[in-house]
Amino acid sequence: MGMVVFLLLMLAVFGGIALWGVGTFNALVRARNAYRNAFAQIDVQLQRRFDLIPNLVETVKGYMTHERQTLEAVIAARNAAQQGLAAAKANPGDASAMAGLTAGQEQLNGALGRLLAVSEAYPELKANQNMAQLSEELTSTENRIGFARQAFNDAVTDYNTRCEMFPGSLIAGPFNFQQASLLEIPLEERAQTRAAPSVRF
Repeated sequence: MGMVVFLLLMLAVFGGIALWGVGTFNALVRARNAYRNAFAQIDVQLQRRFDLIPNLVETVKGYMTHERQTLEAVIAARNAAQQGLAAAKANPGDASAMAGLTAGQEQLNGALGRLLAVSEAYPELKANQNMAQLSEELTSTENRIGFARQAFNDAVTDYNTRCEMFPGSLIAGPFNFQQASLLEIPLEERAQTRAAPSVRF
């Protein structure tokens, strides 16, 4: 009788440990999927931004005939930013992918900033209805990107916390749940790029 009780007790203990392990593993999977889903929202907004840029360049091109270099720089920066996004999409949360995405977006922000600064010298362009609409959409998209980036960073922080905290760390290591990287902008450029571009047309 004593041996049966002992075996049942051991079975209950091992069953409890197995249930805890499965629950912890599933929580880590949910957290990882949450940050990947949050990155998908960044992807949607960045694609929207990329789609707006050719329209913006086409609208500006007719007015800014002497600013060909500026227009070409915007298109080149857009292409580089798209490549950074493609690499990040393949592995969201990877440190090098996030660094590449950030670098591409900073390059694009700089090129767009120069385009908008140069366009201030063209009063007819400022009065163009199409330009006003594109500028408004671009500003709206920048705000959406900011919100999506914040949601992604929140999801990554939650995931990383689950991986680091006991007892989740006991499951995270053996099952290769690696830390994810935040999507951050370097401090020296944060003030410029965090705010949506100031557009007055």
